[in-house]
Amino acid sequence: MIELVLVGIGTGNPDHLTLQAIKALNEVDLILVPRKGETKADLAELRRTICRDVVTNPATRIVEFDLPVRDPSIDDYRARVEAWHDEIAHIWGKQIDTQLGGSGRVALLVWGDPSLYDSTLRIAERVGRGRDLRVRVVPGITSLQALTAAHAIPINRIGAPFLVTTGRRLREEGWPDCVDTLAIMLDGECSFRTIDPTGVTIWWGAYLGMKDEIILSGPLAEIADRIVHTREQARARHGWIMDIYILRRV
Repeated sequence: MIELVLVGIGTGNPDHLTLQAIKALNEVDLILVPRKGETKADLAELRRTICRDVVTNPATRIVEFDLPVRDPSIDDYRARVEAWHDEIAHIWGKQIDTQLGGSGRVALLVWGDPSLYDSTLRIAERVGRGRDLRVRVVPGITSLQALTAAHAIPINRIGAPFLVTTGRRLREEGWPDCVDTLAIMLDGECSFRTIDPTGVTIWWGAYLGMKDEIILSGPLAEIADRIVHTREQARARHGWIMDIYILRRV
């Protein structure tokens, strides 16, 4: 049997690793480290750094592999993502079969936590088809936790709900009814510009937990352009950006 251990590693700070995560990484036979191209080379390097810092078991092997990119020729968003996930699952499975055969323990380091707006568990389900595979999850600090900590704010008001959603949904559907606080993830379009900023406060952060962390907050009407400009500069400087923000109506 193969045990696939999905280890949440937080948002880029090696100090985010839990003791459970460190123990899990030292128990496995194999750690797979994905590469996402030259523009995101430092993401792979952060994973390498984590492994160098915490993996002390000489029997644990570390193997790198290249991830595919989404096929832009597929117009439908869901179909494009599903095809991409199929490709990734095929590559994971091939690596596991080649490196471990039919038994052993393998770990993948997952940004944040595998449970929050992350597709790793869905991909792992695909890998398990036709294989004797069991999935174990080691939770990690999410970008949402890192954002609220960076701004020293609670995400909820007393007795009030909040909603975690995506930039695409905010753009296409607007502000959902019956909720005054939104956490927006996976937004490459600065979708906060599509809503009425009157009475809305934003707490924004990028590269949370990393040495390049940037945080900005204030009334959306006053700070939206500054966030857009800051984000564009940061992305040009690094070649990539990971950011998240909270919107709250008065």
